[in-house]
Amino acid sequence: MSGQIIITAFERSPDGGQGLARDTRVRWALEEAGQPYEVRLVSFKAMKEPAHLALHPFGQIPTYEEGSLALFETGAIVFHIAERHAGLLPDDASARARAITWMFAAVNTVEPPILELANARLLEGNKPWSKERLPLVEGRVRDRLKQLSAHLGTADWLDGAFSAADLMMVSVLLRLRSSGLLDEHQTLAAYVARGEARPAYKRAFADQLAVNKPPAG
Repeated sequence: MSGQIIITAFERSPDGGQGLARDTRVRWALEEAGQPYEVRLVSFKAMKEPAHLALHPFGQIPTYEEGSLALFETGAIVFHIAERHAGLLPDDASARARAITWMFAAVNTVEPPILELANARLLEGNKPWSKERLPLVEGRVRDRLKQLSAHLGTADWLDGAFSAADLMMVSVLLRLRSSGLLDEHQTLAAYVARGEARPAYKRAFADQLAVNKPPAG
């Protein structure tokens, strides 16, 4: 199965390089693990063509290829990287299980209301019922942030040392930056800042940003 790791990313990310596209999470994991990889950029048109659909049945990014192995779904890809390489999951079996639990919590419990808020603001803002619905959506996000902040407390990371759980959770919380809701919880804002300060994150962010910079001139 061993071979060059190849991931896919947007040829031009909808966020303009803010690091919110999910390939950044995979880049970050590979950087933390010290694994070299190549990036194949995919246009929106190519994402819906047979070659890409063979890798990702839903026509999205990122995908991960390594020899004969092809994966999709960011959480599964990061979990695969974390299992195969040191630095992203604890050695202790119980701590490892807790880290995996928090990985699932990031994408299954914390991210859905955050994505719902993004859709409510960007896609539904002009609907006549938007002003009534938006506070309800924001309230669900605030509830999750309050619960997460209570768990984190004064700790640097979710459970002991930095792990793939923190990588996924920080990536999810970064989606809230423009909303201002993250700033209501300085504990979480500082937590995200610690994640962004990691050298591996900085390398991953810089690489995806370089793809999305407008051409000079």
